[in-house]
Amino acid sequence: MSEDIYRDLQVRLDGFSFGFPAAASGVEIDLLKMLFTEADAVLFLAMSRSLETAEEIAGRTGDGPDEIAVRLEDMTGRGLLFRMKKGDRARYGAVPFMHGIYEFQLRRMDRDMAALIEAYMLEAFGEAVVRGAAGFVRTVPVQRIVDATPHIAAYEDVCRILRNTEKIVVGECLCRKQQALIDQGCGKPLEVCFMFGAMGQFYLDQGMGRRIEAEEAVRIMKEAQEAGLVTQPATAANPGGICNCCGDCCGVLRSLNRHPEPASLVFSNYFAEADPDLCTGCETCIDRCQMAAIALDDQDRARIDLKRCIGCGLCVMSCPAEALRLAAKPEGRFRTPPADTREQQVFLARLVGRD
Repeated sequence: MSEDIYRDLQVRLDGFSFGFPAAASGVEIDLLKMLFTEADAVLFLAMSRSLETAEEIAGRTGDGPDEIAVRLEDMTGRGLLFRMKKGDRARYGAVPFMHGIYEFQLRRMDRDMAALIEAYMLEAFGEAVVRGAAGFVRTVPVQRIVDATPHIAAYEDVCRILRNTEKIVVGECLCRKQQALIDQGCGKPLEVCFMFGAMGQFYLDQGMGRRIEAEEAVRIMKEAQEAGLVTQPATAANPGGICNCCGDCCGVLRSLNRHPEPASLVFSNYFAEADPDLCTGCETCIDRCQMAAIALDDQDRARIDLKRCIGCGLCVMSCPAEALRLAAKPEGRFRTPPADTREQQVFLARLVGRD
């Protein structure tokens, strides 16, 4: 039964979010065996993405509700499920590999798990990320650039998003933690990932983050951007979370970096422009760019590769000669993100060719 149940689990996960594609080496099965027992896999396969009580799930498995409740709590504690509690009532749901099982390993991640995830990312999962990147996260301009941009839409203003969010939970970046465990970390700040609402409460319940007020969140956000991190909310006007990512560690940005035209794959409404008359050729922008979108031309002036620029604005905020600016894409290419997480999931499903 062992191999069959893990293959069934892989196929099931492949229908969620980015998917969970099979790899020629079988590394994805090794990873699932590290995360799930066979009993875990059987229970996960009996579950839905919709939130259900232990009694509802037990009705399908034939086990007692009390026994199932204990097992569901155990799996939740190991980052294999999502749980929402309201009073004494708990409901549970199956989750995708990303965002979900991968990020929920924040407390369990060790060197062995990090190495397996790295192997899987490079062999198979990275390609799945590229296909669905625009439906998962979007790039917004750094706050200093937003402050200087008139009439910016609310969904592009990350500080406005933070100040209008009732519950903010901040936790460590799992991508940077995973890369550090295999000696490939970048050294940039770790506590820079924000979760809101029910997901924020889940992170609190599982000891994966701490609740903060909006002003501390804004301060952390600005420090992250100063450190050279790309701000990426979920692809929704009212996102369920915000990441601050680097091209060295982030699973999404690393996968996009391997593509020849990452700008065509991201959800972004801006791009950088360089003024050759002001540029001094100091190369500060080259060091700051997370997508290798900037190089010097034959006159030692910055040149932007628009096939690679994702419009984050990190180069603009750090240019000592003020030779760079962020421009909005023309009206026909300017996009409004899905309204909420539910619409985002529909958008992502269509993007990767799922019903």
